[in-house]
Amino acid sequence: MSRPPAPTPRPVRRVTPAAASAWPLHGTAASRRIEQQAQQALPAHTLMQRAGAAVAQLALALAPHARRIWVACGPGNNGGDGLEAAMHLRRAGRPVQVSLLGDPARLPADARASLQRAQEAGVPVGPDPLPPADARPGDLAIDALLGLGSSRAPEGVLAQAVAGLRQWPGTVLCVDLPTGLAADTGQLPGGTERAVHGHHTLSLLTLKPGLFTASGRDCAGQVWFDDLDVHDDAAPDAWLCAREDAPPARRHAQHKGSFGDVLVLGGATGMTGAALLAGRAAIAAGAGRVFVSPLGEAPLALDPQAPELMLRDADHAAALDWSTLTVTCGCGGGTAVRAVLPKALGSAGRLVLDADALNAIAADPMLQSLLEARGRRGAPTVLTPHPLEAARLLALDGAQAVQRDRLGAARALSERYRCVVVLKGSGSVIAAAGEAPWINLSGNAALATAGTGDVLAGWLAGLWSQGLEALPAARLAVHTHGAAADAWVAAHARPGPLTASRLIGLLAGDAP
Repeated sequence: MSRPPAPTPRPVRRVTPAAASAWPLHGTAASRRIEQQAQQALPAHTLMQRAGAAVAQLALALAPHARRIWVACGPGNNGGDGLEAAMHLRRAGRPVQVSLLGDPARLPADARASLQRAQEAGVPVGPDPLPPADARPGDLAIDALLGLGSSRAPEGVLAQAVAGLRQWPGTVLCVDLPTGLAADTGQLPGGTERAVHGHHTLSLLTLKPGLFTASGRDCAGQVWFDDLDVHDDAAPDAWLCAREDAPPARRHAQHKGSFGDVLVLGGATGMTGAALLAGRAAIAAGAGRVFVSPLGEAPLALDPQAPELMLRDADHAAALDWSTLTVTCGCGGGTAVRAVLPKALGSAGRLVLDADALNAIAADPMLQSLLEARGRRGAPTVLTPHPLEAARLLALDGAQAVQRDRLGAARALSERYRCVVVLKGSGSVIAAAGEAPWINLSGNAALATAGTGDVLAGWLAGLWSQGLEALPAARLAVHTHGAAADAWVAAHARPGPLTASRLIGLLAGDAP
């Protein structure tokens, strides 16, 4: 007896940091508009049928030997996608059962049609929110509870189903979004206990920003994408960073003066290492010359690990022509950085502001005015705050106020100061005034060690000094910084934290 045919193959694509081109991201409002326009142009039920076929196809690829497939379906169109997928899986001879957590009579029209198709195919459909009791590793659960329209924490039977999905012993595949994750921000309205943490997520029609920043990457796992054969040319809400091109290959006739000079201002007493890390990273990035001016009481004469660095005391650093330099200011600067900020803001040709420099600016209206004036005259500047530093600059109440809308916070900073902003964190956001922001996909928690932010500031300055514009330089720096950590994790069975010094070696091309 022949097995019924599998669903028609869909062009499902894996979303990875190594993609050759950027991915457009669309939030809830834009995704709804694209969906409505497509539904008006297509026969009824077309989008849901395409979505269900895509989910079933990926499910078969992810768990080809699953003994149990449980599909948890909610009361809306996300649940309809799950019902459609269950129909295809049943027709393919797979052992699938559905928990439908909503009144069948109140389902949207498309979802009611998919329910009928699933029942006609022989799919068992019941109201029990709990998963099969005999599920084992290797089995598959499909989260089709809540999708794009969800803005509140799951409650009642939906919350029970979320708990079941969180305890599932096998693979969890989320349809469009993990239940409990906000599409626009990556926030968890009900907290982590009321959110599904999937191994895979198949985003349908559009890629949503929340999948890639804040809690998105923890909840979504590996993201896949199917545009359902719908193509929209409108400007996206954001972009997902792809692999960036490095500076052009060096020509034989070039010399160190061809690749720019970097000045690092930081390293107050007890924190000299931060400035040295930034300087070493700038050298590794390819800057022609790198000056380091520690702000501590006893400047070093030499960095034994990087004798290429030219250490300068305050007077010798002040004598340099800052208008020709890429100045990195703040790395471990403590309160001492306040004294050099007016000159940096007024004179630096290109300026990277990090850490203590940002804190000093946030606390001083005069420095804020100087930074705003720098933006008005078009002097190129990049800010690299973590969420708490961004909150201080925006006069918000703590880091969580920024984390609630990372894209919005990065845009607000870039617009106020007319500069490029790198808002660090899971899914770092790179924003420039007047442009859609970018979310970086590379990187992982191995970077959560002291000094890796100083390395990023110096690495960025070293790349930027070679002739790139500010926004491409920031994207390239953030992407390659994260990719080095990804290589570290991939190369070690049980990778520990990645030290800042080791990170510089990886960025310079050392083996992980």
